[in-house]
Amino acid sequence: MAGIPHDHYEPKTGFEKWLDRRLPVVSIIYDTLMIPTPKNLNWMWIWGIVLAFCLALQIVTGIVLVMHYTPHVDMAFASVEHIMRNVNGGYMLRYLHANGASLFFFAVYLHIFRGLYYGSYKAPREVTWIIGMLIYLAMMATAFMGYVLPWGQMSFWGATVITGLFGAIPGIGESIQTWLLGGPAVGNPTLNRFFSLHYLLPFIIAALVIVHIWAFHTTGNNNPTGIEVRRTSKEEAQKDTLPFWPYFVIKDLFALAVILVVFFAVVGFMPNYMGHPDNYIEANPLVTPAHIVPEWYFLPFYAILRAFTSDVWIVMVVEWLSFGIIDAKFFGVLAMFGAILVMALVPWLDTSRVRSGKYRPQFKWWFWLLALDFMILMWTGGLAPDDLNGYVPAISLAATAYWFGYFLVILPLLGVIEKPLPMPETIEEDFNEHYGAKAHPAE
Repeated sequence: MAGIPHDHYEPKTGFEKWLDRRLPVVSIIYDTLMIPTPKNLNWMWIWGIVLAFCLALQIVTGIVLVMHYTPHVDMAFASVEHIMRNVNGGYMLRYLHANGASLFFFAVYLHIFRGLYYGSYKAPREVTWIIGMLIYLAMMATAFMGYVLPWGQMSFWGATVITGLFGAIPGIGESIQTWLLGGPAVGNPTLNRFFSLHYLLPFIIAALVIVHIWAFHTTGNNNPTGIEVRRTSKEEAQKDTLPFWPYFVIKDLFALAVILVVFFAVVGFMPNYMGHPDNYIEANPLVTPAHIVPEWYFLPFYAILRAFTSDVWIVMVVEWLSFGIIDAKFFGVLAMFGAILVMALVPWLDTSRVRSGKYRPQFKWWFWLLALDFMILMWTGGLAPDDLNGYVPAISLAATAYWFGYFLVILPLLGVIEKPLPMPETIEEDFNEHYGAKAHPAE
């Protein structure tokens, strides 16, 4: 697909021409900053810069923290306390790193749901969406392994529960679990493996982010209308777009500054709000916490995992059809990973020819129910099964049913039965409708 017509970098001085022929780094930076961007992007398009900031923050603070951390079961907990008490600014570095993970996931969930609402996964951006989902999976793996490193009670037992899920895979599960743990149980080899991978994965995420940015710079940004930029001529394209610099860079930086005010307020005044108090108790294999819960950003999928117990009819049917190979535990594992898989497959599950949910009246209702459903799953994931008079599993199961029903049933059907609203012909028309024909940058 041809790129959006626009002015490209032209080296002027002799040195610029010499460098551009050998290493066109200035050309790449210029074309990235000056890329034509749909002029009607709203405030939901700010999360990219927040995510970029979070990735940089996690890498920088992680590199400094690792200088003082000892990945050994006898010293890990003490080394974290050493960072908190004795290293200059160590407590701030650790709180920035821990809360940075929460901001990272908060931003990525809004980024994903924005993509789901505005159809950013539709052609020609399917590969961009898949790369984004790979980044999300790598984030989950990195965050889980990082949660183990402080070697508190919740770290130890969280690792025990999650790695135990792989043991549920028929035939090869025990071998995979032993390989992950480095032995028969969570111990020093496990901590070393997780430490190594936690340090490595952010750099893989950074590489995937570069590919992700490259992908959507190739296809162009989606926008709230879902209408493509006109590519017939540079003049037509300029009516639909503005250069990324300075218009959207300044907008993104302003949004980032507002978000960072809230972020630093949390870090400064309530840094442990998102954490669990049991993680300030050193890991003890002989004492099991009353209620083992993961970090908040894993709770929706943890709720899906726990929703499928042996008395659920679909589990009983599948277990009978599989001659007992797929039991309740393995079914829950499949459902948990399947909940992420259906999100990755949404470019092919959504059959509507209209990209943006803005012009899909029935879709809006189902989508906002999905957002509420996600919050319900997060809520039930943090509760004990016997809370709410024992109704937690039933609520989780109903929410899980809607999650899969939305992607596998509702989206395909809506593309057939839904009548979309009238759409503007061009991005320029939509922009003028909202901001007026005179809302153009000064020449």
